[in-house]
Amino acid sequence: MPNKAAAMKALRQTKKHTLVNRTVEKDLRAALKKARRMTEVKSAEAQTLLRETVKIVDKAVRKKVLKKNAAARTKSRLMKLWQKKTS
Repeated sequence: MPNKAAAMKALRQTKKHTLVNRTVEKDLRAALKKARRMTEVKSAEAQTLLRETVKIVDKAVRKKVLKKNAAARTKSRLMKLWQKKTS
């Protein structure tokens, strides 16, 4: 347990940030998993799901849960998979 008030505040903030980050990561992983499964099917629904997944990845970057290059790599792989399955 921290002794100083500033350290206590930092601990409180860390707990809040951790909780937010976990939910963002959980949503991101679920969206990526679903998008990868939907690449098997070539449909308008799959395409909208892909767009939504890219939005979620970008949002994770804005919230500093995911690094910029990691997001770019993830999106690139997702698009590559989409192109391979749909062509």
